[in-house]
Amino acid sequence: MDSGRGKIRMNVEGDRLSSLPDDLILKILSFIGTKQAIRTSVLSSRWRYIWTSTPCLDFSTRDFRTLDKFYKFVTGVLSSRKSQIDVSSLELDLLRKASQSFFKRSLNKILNYALSHNVQQLNITCWKGCESRLSRFSSQSLEHLTLIGLSYKHSITTPPTWDMQALTTLTLFGVTLYADNTGESAGLFSNCANLKNLSLSFCKMGSGRFNICHPRLCNLTLERSNEGEKGDVAPQLKNLTIKYWTGIHLISSPNLTSLQYEDYFFPLEVSADLPHLEKVDICIHHCNDRADAHGIVCMLQKLHSVKFLTLNLEIIKILCSYVELISHQPSPFANLKSLEIYPKIHPDSEQTQPKVTTEVKNYFVDGSPGATFTMFSHDDIRAMKKTKLAQNLLQLYRRC
Repeated sequence: MDSGRGKIRMNVEGDRLSSLPDDLILKILSFIGTKQAIRTSVLSSRWRYIWTSTPCLDFSTRDFRTLDKFYKFVTGVLSSRKSQIDVSSLELDLLRKASQSFFKRSLNKILNYALSHNVQQLNITCWKGCESRLSRFSSQSLEHLTLIGLSYKHSITTPPTWDMQALTTLTLFGVTLYADNTGESAGLFSNCANLKNLSLSFCKMGSGRFNICHPRLCNLTLERSNEGEKGDVAPQLKNLTIKYWTGIHLISSPNLTSLQYEDYFFPLEVSADLPHLEKVDICIHHCNDRADAHGIVCMLQKLHSVKFLTLNLEIIKILCSYVELISHQPSPFANLKSLEIYPKIHPDSEQTQPKVTTEVKNYFVDGSPGATFTMFSHDDIRAMKKTKLAQNLLQLYRRC
């Protein structure tokens, strides 16, 4: 009796799998890798060949013992897949050391297939040892491109230009940006007319001036680059984030609404007024002398339209040390609603909450009498983190 009931249950489950609509099955397969998707063909006769219609491809070398087996698998999948079905997304992880010839052969084969099938989202991750220059390619369908190199020394070099008219989001991490004879790198984006979101992290580039001037760029992130002597940032931006990006940053973006800047020193210049600023968050870890204080005051004058301003304690301390630079100036902040001051990452053993002079405080809030002035201590930060953690746990509990 027990065995009979087990057979009935198996038949019911089999019927349920067979009765699922194709769209739902394809949706399920989109959440797993291509190798795992093919294995589902044994679940039901309906599922046997449906993987050949999946619009999502996900290949990873970690699923195979050797690179040759990976290449044979990829070749077999591409040849068996229904050619009339477009590729909506491609995830490619090359997480094994490989020769340049293997890298070019595998990557180019997969890329050519995806591009010829109107891929819209493309994510490529390469392990160390994959040192090669990408071939120039074009696409009228690709909207999101992410290229990640997991080794800063052996990185992937981008082509001189990418002709991707539909591209809206480009994320590059740990790659080398192609540079021409003058050291310029920004020509890479010149044929991406609809680019709106650009993120460059841990990238290597030429030693010349790095310029980004794109008419539709809305969000730009520059993070962790130790190369290049000088950098100009002058697109028509809404949101700009710069973190530890070596060079002198000249910002000329009149439509900017959000600015986040963090570095050890102060190579930041604002060349024009920013009348639409809503939020500014600036953290400078080492402010040493009068020149630094003067540069900070000049920058603050350009940020006069900001509503929500966040600074770290080092900026306040340097202004207190050279208060004569602001003591005879009226407050430039007419729209300020809040000013928040955060302490150092590591607390001082002697003093964690220094006194802020009246002149410095008045410089920020006199122009906006209703603005709030808040200095956070390390104890405040720890309390906020605990509160945030408790809120997250409560939300998780409610979902369960």
